[in-house]
Amino acid sequence: MSVLFWTHLLAISEWMIRLIVLPIIVLRKERPATCLAWLAIVFFEPWIGLGAYLLVGENRLGRDRLKRRRRRRAVLETSEYPKLGSRRLDGAALEHESHPLMDLAEQVVGLPIVGGNQVAFYSNTDQVVDRLVEAIDRATSHVHLLFYIFRDDYVGRRVADALVRAQCRGAACRVLADAVASRLMFRSLGRELRAQGVEIHPVLPVNLIRRPFARLDLRNHRKLAVIDGSVAFTGSQNIVEASYGHSRGGVWHDVMARITGPVVHDLAGVFLEDWFHETGEVLDRPELFPPVAADGRVAMQVVPTGPDLPTEAFQAVLVEAIFRARRSVVITSPYFIPSEAMLLALRLAVLRGVAVSLIVPRRSDHLLVDAAGSFYWEQLLHSGVHVYLFPEGLLHAKTLTIDNEFAMFGSANYDIRSFDLNFELNVLLQGPEAVAELCMLQNEYMAMSNLAGFDDGPSRTWGGRLKANFAKLFSPLL
Repeated sequence: MSVLFWTHLLAISEWMIRLIVLPIIVLRKERPATCLAWLAIVFFEPWIGLGAYLLVGENRLGRDRLKRRRRRRAVLETSEYPKLGSRRLDGAALEHESHPLMDLAEQVVGLPIVGGNQVAFYSNTDQVVDRLVEAIDRATSHVHLLFYIFRDDYVGRRVADALVRAQCRGAACRVLADAVASRLMFRSLGRELRAQGVEIHPVLPVNLIRRPFARLDLRNHRKLAVIDGSVAFTGSQNIVEASYGHSRGGVWHDVMARITGPVVHDLAGVFLEDWFHETGEVLDRPELFPPVAADGRVAMQVVPTGPDLPTEAFQAVLVEAIFRARRSVVITSPYFIPSEAMLLALRLAVLRGVAVSLIVPRRSDHLLVDAAGSFYWEQLLHSGVHVYLFPEGLLHAKTLTIDNEFAMFGSANYDIRSFDLNFELNVLLQGPEAVAELCMLQNEYMAMSNLAGFDDGPSRTWGGRLKANFAKLFSPLL
């Protein structure tokens, strides 16, 4: 056949793709910016755009997983777990009047504000691993771990050895790790753990035969450990060495919290739901929810988010928090791709006289995200936001403090991916000592960073401006 025939066939196929896919994109209940980005890709590069759209264009969880989630709702209605939602403490049980943001979070997520908790923050990887291993070594009933990255390195081996010791003592050890981010671990360390009796399962496994069009980049980004239903660890740190296996580039700086008190039961529930999604096993035995003392002074609230939830809970709480700020807003995030709502909230906060500070890495591990992020923080710099560039390693802590009275921390980055795509886990807290401890960590990050000026932005050169403006076009997809 002639070259002309194949040229005509290619042109016809491209127009067929445009005519079929473009209306599908337009009819999506999606942000206009996201729709426009997909429209441009499919229109100018139909075949490439079609392939990309099938892989990452829809928030598909897969038919089997959606069926399992519907079954979960029916099964859990008869289990012990839904009773957790009725544990909302009255005002007398709280050290202070609950923050209005927590009332909002309860409306969008369904989990209550819980008083009587204690929390300690750690920003050193070795300290976190030491505390976690100590807690596992004290376990008598069960150990539940849920992590995005669980790597077969020194840190992973330390935690795995502790799990084996606990399993040998009779404590039931269950591990969930993301199927993509922890794939190498399942081929080595995971097999060893299974051989020792530890139950370990991949989260959101990739199956191109059974789920050819499910999103491969839709991941479970949560970091959580629950021991004996009485102690929990959560935050931004994975089970991996602080260098993440890189000989150059410095270490990653995370924030992890050790939590005791009634809110641990809500954190336990997050693990149990994810366990049910992946295994079909309902874990609602009484020993998983033992009585816990409510002798702390911190009010806390668990905010799990994901693409299966009807409301953008994380973004809703974040934007409302910024709107309510009267004195200060401090944010740390390794990746900063804000939504229009977040940008507007930050700009209006500055106009109200609020001191807004943003701490981000000078360089992260994603070049395109860095370029897009620099476009946004430069815009905020011109709006009066204090931007700090963290120079050493990767600042991986995801924290927010408002007026030194309210705080949020967890696994979610301040980007559109965390708003819309990944399964994330954040915790809201209220309590002067706990918030002050988190503010102190943020101040340490500021002291280690360089205050950005206009000369630090990408607009100082034509090439930098072109790169940043080009990258920001893909912001809805990053």
